[in-house]
Amino acid sequence: MDRKTQGLPEGFYRNTIMLGLGFFTMGLMDPLYDNYVPVFLAGFLESRAAIGAFMTIDNIMALILIPLVTGLSDRARTRIGRRMPYILVTLPASAVLFALLPRAGMTSLAVFVIGIIFFNLFKQSARGPIVALMPDTIPNEYRSEANGVINMMGGIAAVVGTLALAPLMDLRLVLPVIGDTSRQLPFLISGVLIVAATIALFSTVKERQLSDSEPPRERVLTSIRNIFAQTDKSAVYVLVSLFLWFSAYWAMRPFMTLYVIEYLGLSEGMAGFSTGMFAVAYLAFAVPSGIVAHRIGRKKTIRIALIAMAVIAGLMFSHEFYTVRLGASQMLAVGTFWALLFLFGVFWGAANTNSFPMLWQMANFNTMGAYTGVYYVFSQSAAIVAPPLTGGIVDLVGFRAIFLVTAAVMIASCLVMGRVRGGETSRAGSGG
Repeated sequence: MDRKTQGLPEGFYRNTIMLGLGFFTMGLMDPLYDNYVPVFLAGFLESRAAIGAFMTIDNIMALILIPLVTGLSDRARTRIGRRMPYILVTLPASAVLFALLPRAGMTSLAVFVIGIIFFNLFKQSARGPIVALMPDTIPNEYRSEANGVINMMGGIAAVVGTLALAPLMDLRLVLPVIGDTSRQLPFLISGVLIVAATIALFSTVKERQLSDSEPPRERVLTSIRNIFAQTDKSAVYVLVSLFLWFSAYWAMRPFMTLYVIEYLGLSEGMAGFSTGMFAVAYLAFAVPSGIVAHRIGRKKTIRIALIAMAVIAGLMFSHEFYTVRLGASQMLAVGTFWALLFLFGVFWGAANTNSFPMLWQMANFNTMGAYTGVYYVFSQSAAIVAPPLTGGIVDLVGFRAIFLVTAAVMIASCLVMGRVRGGETSRAGSGG
């Protein structure tokens, strides 16, 4: 589809890619964090429920900090903009603390937890202003495409982290100043890349200056009250649906690396390739999913994706039985599981690429930042609730049960999404 057919502004993709540099930094940190923090925690803890509980620290901090810092940036007025001052402080600090995280993980549980807390203090403070840069600068009708582009940037970073850097967990070098790099190299290299991306973001993205007389934006709690008070409950249904599909995702995500290590026999470095398959799919289909939604509607695209993910999770549940237990080779078992993760990533990208634009479509300029915070209140609440619950299920009945939980909750999310009546662009399909 060419630019004329889409009606995209001149330089749309170039400018949006520059905006996506912020998502690149998050995409680099998130998969490595989710893959290896549980592995480091397993060195101190035997209970999967306890590991799941510790894995909610970042989500609890996100629930608090993203709305708070995004709201503060809404009201900031500086020479370099309102988002950039927060980004320039928090992202470099995140890079340094991320690089040091493995060393803390090989010291003691107390030191590691302190490292996790301080790292997430800065990373989650950066996330809201980074996300809010896009709807501040991209018109409503182009946000599915724009979200596809910036999610593609996050996907590139996830591929770099999981396919290029994760295998370096198995590489041992002795470097000047740093010393023994065992289990540290992916985090150290990521720290350098995050600083470079921050510099490039600041150099290329210039925020629109706002006057002091512009009306203040709504606070998050006010926006939540207003959303639930509306006669049309479409925004409420979007939020409940995304809470459910994020719960389904986080039911299995923190335990995926442990699963492939324990059940498929992969090393720590090779285990990163599992989520790498997910990242490659997300990268490849982020932009197309925005274009598809522009044609058939965001709601229909999301519902198709949710049903597909439920089916794939069901196949994951039976995978270990039909491969490992029946004596299949490790290559076949790993290859087929990676294929399922790839497919899951395709549809996960389709749902997430279109959910933010769907909610933003129901907001106005004065409520944009607050709606961004509301989105994260619901998505991060899911990430807090799900890991400890599924960790307890793993302790009771084993790893495979998490895939059934994921499938069931995805179906519930699809049913709720079916009640949504708004959130489409005027040129998109109406959904169904």
